[in-house]
Amino acid sequence: MRAVVQRVSQARVLVEGAVVAEIGTGLLVLLGVERDDSEQDCSYLADKTSGLRIFEDSDGKMNRSVEDIGGAVLVVSQFTLLGDCRKGRRPGFSAAALPEQAVPLYENYVSDLRRRGLPVETGVFQASMQVELSNQGPVTMLLDSRKRF
Repeated sequence: MRAVVQRVSQARVLVEGAVVAEIGTGLLVLLGVERDDSEQDCSYLADKTSGLRIFEDSDGKMNRSVEDIGGAVLVVSQFTLLGDCRKGRRPGFSAAALPEQAVPLYENYVSDLRRRGLPVETGVFQASMQVELSNQGPVTMLLDSRKRF
């Protein structure tokens, strides 16, 4: 499981021109599910996401988490995070989980975040989405349940 986590002042998702999800200050998470991911990967990544200290404290140091600031999380599925670009010019997506496996794990990750008390919005799985955000900082982190960046 791989995630791109961005600290945002606002983010929203549109599908066919309509807003389907929107948050203020918090995290935008682009989430890719791999074929061999499990519920343990969801828990690990949810714990990492919710506790990631990338918001500034009163001294201007990145020392607070989204939980600490009372922020929200917007989770958007993005299988292209698993694209393998090492050969040729066309990415290969053989590592990405098929929808029947990816949807339950994606939903498990979202549920894990909600169990931690975070307000969570989501995009629409497999839809063509327009994602708008204001990356605050900018601050962008990569999380991977296997490589443990």
